[in-house]
Amino acid sequence: MVVELISVGTEILLGNIVNTNAAYLAEKCALLGCSLYHQTVVGDNEERMEEAIRQAIERADIVILTGGLGPTKDDLTKEVTAKVFGRKLYMDEHSRTRIRDYFEKIKSKKVTENNWKQALVPEGAIVIDNLNGTAPGLILEDKERGKAAILIPGPPNEMKPMFEHDIAPYLNKKQPEGIYSHMVKVCGIGESRAETMVADLMDAQTNPTLAPYAKTGEVHFRVTARACSEEAAEKLMGPMIEEMKKRFGDAVYTTEENVTLEESVIRLLEEKKMTVTTAESCTGGKLSGRLLNVSGASGVYNEGYITYANASKEKILGVKHETLETYGAVSEQTAAEMALGAAKAAGADAALSVTGIAGPGGGTAEKPVGLVYIGCAVNGEVTVREYRFTGNREKNRDYAVARAITLLREELLKRA
Repeated sequence: MVVELISVGTEILLGNIVNTNAAYLAEKCALLGCSLYHQTVVGDNEERMEEAIRQAIERADIVILTGGLGPTKDDLTKEVTAKVFGRKLYMDEHSRTRIRDYFEKIKSKKVTENNWKQALVPEGAIVIDNLNGTAPGLILEDKERGKAAILIPGPPNEMKPMFEHDIAPYLNKKQPEGIYSHMVKVCGIGESRAETMVADLMDAQTNPTLAPYAKTGEVHFRVTARACSEEAAEKLMGPMIEEMKKRFGDAVYTTEENVTLEESVIRLLEEKKMTVTTAESCTGGKLSGRLLNVSGASGVYNEGYITYANASKEKILGVKHETLETYGAVSEQTAAEMALGAAKAAGADAALSVTGIAGPGGGTAEKPVGLVYIGCAVNGEVTVREYRFTGNREKNRDYAVARAITLLREELLKRA
């Protein structure tokens, strides 16, 4: 089944916003076994939008359009698609009620008249409730030609849940066989080495298939099976997943799509009934922020510290003045004392420390940009790792955060 994507919006066309929707939908459609040959971005112009839809519907079995379903005059996606399919619009009372209820829920004093435009739907369309906004999704089918257009709201926080909940199952039913997958997520092993470790599995793949995806400080492997049922797919994927667990061992932190590295570590702390804190210099709160993105993190994380200045390292974390004088702020010794000091100050069982030179300035021949020391203290025992990253400032900080979380996980796993 061939799917084509059309992203609607002048703001996307002119580069005012990044088109993350297309990247998300392309990956999801590929995982559903759909073929994708074209993507189009079109501005809020009726004539050009109609031309784009007509071309797409000739090339593809299903066209997915995102954006242009709002209440303003330049939101034309629904109207133009209805024109292409020869459908008139009518007021869908169910959608109208949901819009009214939405505004009552957010305690809006009045629903402006243009919002009712979103309840107008093409004749014969399948209406998809928007659980996170006002504009419903729509599916228009031309059964004679075997074609369909799927219209989804543009905001990612509305588009993604609607796709997962309603559109993906619809697309899966259109396939002769369903596509099912698991993500084997690995940390602490570089991309090239990780791929080498499963090269034979990738060479021999037929069904299921195995595909690597490099992430910052991680490697994800998607195991995908085509089968007539989820149960049959699980049987196909099971042996490959078990073989990967055998090869990667504790480096595999999950086989679930939506579980992140930081979530796996927070759950590990919960399981061990331990608490954690952080002491950051060059990452400036990124490490604590990533940990605290996990729901329930407050149960294991009470407080943390950002200590850029040497004086702060001494005052808050108890780093010795002579350590800073002798070895410098960016050193193994300072990272160790930062971690131990943070654990003591917070009364935590574990602590992570990060000190380094993120760049672009500040480096020397002895201590270049990208040099980072990460310390991990668990129950009074400290481990420090040295890293030399080669990205820009933002990338170096991101890699340091990923390596710190990985180090904490490794140290926690060592303890029963």
